[in-house]
Amino acid sequence: MMFIFLLLCSAASAAKLDQEVVDMTFAFDETIFNYPEVQKFEKNGTHKYKEWYQLEDLIIGTYIDSPSFFDENGKTVDQLLLDHLIAPVAIIDITPSVKLEPDVEGSVEDLLYWEALTGQTLNETILLLKSGWWKKWKNQTTFLDMEENVRTNLHHPGLAPEAAKWLVENRNIYGIGVETPHVDRGSSKSKEAQKILLRHDVFTVQNVANMDKIPIYGATMHVIPMKFAKASRAPVRAFATYPVVLFDYIPAIGTNERF
Repeated sequence: MMFIFLLLCSAASAAKLDQEVVDMTFAFDETIFNYPEVQKFEKNGTHKYKEWYQLEDLIIGTYIDSPSFFDENGKTVDQLLLDHLIAPVAIIDITPSVKLEPDVEGSVEDLLYWEALTGQTLNETILLLKSGWWKKWKNQTTFLDMEENVRTNLHHPGLAPEAAKWLVENRNIYGIGVETPHVDRGSSKSKEAQKILLRHDVFTVQNVANMDKIPIYGATMHVIPMKFAKASRAPVRAFATYPVVLFDYIPAIGTNERF
């Protein structure tokens, strides 16, 4: 299978292949919900707190956090590098584990398994943590899985801080996208994984849709944020493109299921 894929890649370099386009952004409409203590989508101002994080009054669907969210000297949304916002995709599939435990975390083992399975490197990619959680989007109760209507008591999967630390120390990724409201698992109080990533110039994209409609490698991610000046976050139009022929030969290399 790998040999066939390499032949297809060689052919693709010589001839333009039809591209499949996957829209990965939730629409902005009256159905977009807000956390209980935060108002609906509008940018009224910026709040900066003692342990640095910058937060605009912005409640949105699919959105990006720039390094300035947790780093006073980090890049703001308008400073993000365009060639980092359009990059190859690496889909890390933790869906089987999520079925057993909603607060499960993507691990270093999951990252290394992807590299072993695909024969590719995570360097210079946008890593997508696939959990199946986006399918809960239309139901605020199940999407947030919130205890007592309190934002700090959520339940959903995320990336382990140990995995975030391994990534910034051993690989050069541009960004990470998740299907959930936060990069860290919902029950995390410290949001340590996201802090590690943003403080090492890795942007994060939350509430990403349709990860199950693209192959785990071979696609290109396009993360197009609204260009809010000096803002830590912004809504994005996120979509992926890939040669149609890829899904014929890497169907659910669409999943890294090991169980």
